[in-house]
Amino acid sequence: MQILITAIAFAVAATQTLSSPPKVTRSESVLVNAVFDGDTIDVSTYGRVRLLGIDAPETSHGLDTPAPFGREARERLASLLMHRWIRLEMEGTPLDVYNRHLAYVVTEDGQFVNAMLVREGLARVSARQPLTRLPELKRAEAEAQMFRRGMWGTAPSVPAAGYTPLSTGGRSSTPSNKSSRTRTTKKKKKS
Repeated sequence: MQILITAIAFAVAATQTLSSPPKVTRSESVLVNAVFDGDTIDVSTYGRVRLLGIDAPETSHGLDTPAPFGREARERLASLLMHRWIRLEMEGTPLDVYNRHLAYVVTEDGQFVNAMLVREGLARVSARQPLTRLPELKRAEAEAQMFRRGMWGTAPSVPAAGYTPLSTGGRSSTPSNKSSRTRTTKKKKKS
């Protein structure tokens, strides 16, 4: 009986630990020094920070073509944060696989930047674990989808790099018109 009571107590404690939301810690105000793309910034004190719970389209890294809305996401994030003071809210795993800090970004006037980007269709929700602000991010994504904002609307056409139409053996793919052809004729010399 004692073993059963201990097992039940352990199961209850484990359930409470798993179901309780992770603790959110807030930073002091930090200055944004750089914006790398639509979801990565550089701030004083911490260095590189990846916006938690979202994923913005990739920008060009020199060799590849930027994804649709990648440039717009980076420009919007820069307009919101560049050389401004913000606070970081961190929960769960502190660093990602690229050694960037994971955090929610909140402006001095209390705007939740991660949700703003999602609401404008410039990022999508990409949480891989339960997060405190996940319901807010999902509502922002549903709103962007409903109003077809940004990436949820019509994506701009981006031609593949180096694409050329297939050759049709020297012939034009448009129907030929004999009258449009130019003929070379020799002029007779007057003797």
